[in-house]
Amino acid sequence: MVSPRGPPRARPTDMTTPGTLLPPYGVIVGVLLHLVVYLVAVLYSYAEQLFLKKDDNKIKKQDTPALCDLHCCDDGPIRNGLIGQKSPSINPERLKDFGEDDLNGDVKTWEMKIVSHNEELLRDALSRIPQSSSRTNLSSSNKLIRFEDISAAAFKIQCGVQKTPCMYSRLSKQYGMDIYLKKEFLQYTGSVKERGVLYLLTSLPQDQQRKGVIVALDSNFSMAVAYHASGLRIPVSVIMSTSTSPARVKMCREYGAMVISYGNTAKDSQMHARRLAQENGYLYLEEEDSAVYLSGLGTVGLEVYEQVPKLDAVIFPAGGHSGLLAGSAAALKHLNPHISVIGVESESFPVLQQSLKAGHPTDDQACSNHQFYGDVSGLCFGSNSLQLTGKLVDKVVSVREEDILISMLRLLEYERATVDAEGAIGLAALVAGNLPELKGKRVAVIICSGNLELHLLQQCIARALTLDNRVCRFSLVLADSPGDISKLLEILVQEEVRVLDIKQERTFVTSELFTVEVTCTVETRDKIHTAQLKNVLLEHYPTAAWTER
Repeated sequence: MVSPRGPPRARPTDMTTPGTLLPPYGVIVGVLLHLVVYLVAVLYSYAEQLFLKKDDNKIKKQDTPALCDLHCCDDGPIRNGLIGQKSPSINPERLKDFGEDDLNGDVKTWEMKIVSHNEELLRDALSRIPQSSSRTNLSSSNKLIRFEDISAAAFKIQCGVQKTPCMYSRLSKQYGMDIYLKKEFLQYTGSVKERGVLYLLTSLPQDQQRKGVIVALDSNFSMAVAYHASGLRIPVSVIMSTSTSPARVKMCREYGAMVISYGNTAKDSQMHARRLAQENGYLYLEEEDSAVYLSGLGTVGLEVYEQVPKLDAVIFPAGGHSGLLAGSAAALKHLNPHISVIGVESESFPVLQQSLKAGHPTDDQACSNHQFYGDVSGLCFGSNSLQLTGKLVDKVVSVREEDILISMLRLLEYERATVDAEGAIGLAALVAGNLPELKGKRVAVIICSGNLELHLLQQCIARALTLDNRVCRFSLVLADSPGDISKLLEILVQEEVRVLDIKQERTFVTSELFTVEVTCTVETRDKIHTAQLKNVLLEHYPTAAWTER
């Protein structure tokens, strides 16, 4: 049967004969192979040059790693230090340039080797150290900082410092306003000074970072330099007087700095640090109002404005070291000129108010209690911060020492925050009632420091309780019999007071024989409770005498 499609077709035979088209294909393949080999050779040469450049860059940057490489990880920024990185150890060979403490506290010194003189250190911010000046001049000019400078500082230090919370306070109801506390004492070294110090150190040229920096005195600024310089692998030395607290010396060493005890006074330590800086090429850092340092401190204003909407006022600590006030005022006034910026200083040494009236920094105000006031008791350190304060700050008020102590007590009770005088001085203005115009408004208070030594903490709290009429003492004369003492204790129990101490004096008394003078120290709830106890005791013991605070 014949298929409808017709007869089956024969399979085509291979028409390619051996050798007919082979030469043209061979030529093409050969040309392509040569071209591929050439391209591979070119790419290999280019890659080799590129890797060599990268290796050179790594060698150049080996001494000064990037800030975020030191403070950040893949999961996000590490705010409070380095992960798995130990603070650089102190090189014993460097002790020959400083001095070494012996067991008796004396200082042995050696001849110092001159390496080089200081060079130009901070672009547009630092200048050569003058030989005849008693202070290191870190300010290049009186040019006021710009908002762009503060924004650049905020971007650069974001991985190295903590973005501290600004939280609504339980004290708001007590003082009739919405109070938000910016808790800068939560920084790693317990101070806001870290912001300015970190930006200052990262702005140093690499050559100076390799040589190192040196600071003097026991201050929050020195602690911040010790910590962040070690984190950036910058050699850092701190010269402290022999009267410095051993706990502070230990803490500074734990941050990674070389600490040398020299001299009996702060002035001796400063002079020794300046001499070492000049002869060995170190940069002597001192807290001043350079544009770089003020820009770093001004980042607090940026964060407060971001964290608390519809702000009416912000309260800062002032005093001689008013860099935080000046730098933050520049940021806040740029963002919202209607926000009131208020500074607070102690009425015992109103350095800032005196300087504003005189129109220039004044040095005639002295503080007799630097151990309590800390950095806020310093002299006015420059005209940059003074100009910014006079131009941008709305008001500067002063508070008493008693108000600062009560403010420290309020923060400890209501916020569980242990702060020093510098940290509590802003809230003290509200405690004292010096800002009645802020009633019913939204106010942020900067709690900038929490470095209070333990022995001072106990004294401050005890004194604050007495000032707050919650610890009182009275004396009365009783018959020397168990029954009368028992009656007194029953009265105290009925009035719900806590007896802290009770003493009996039988020998040195001016009353009748066979009597005893009893002195009691008790704790009450508040001022009203104290007045109630006083009235009850006077009813039973008319001769009772109260010890005035």
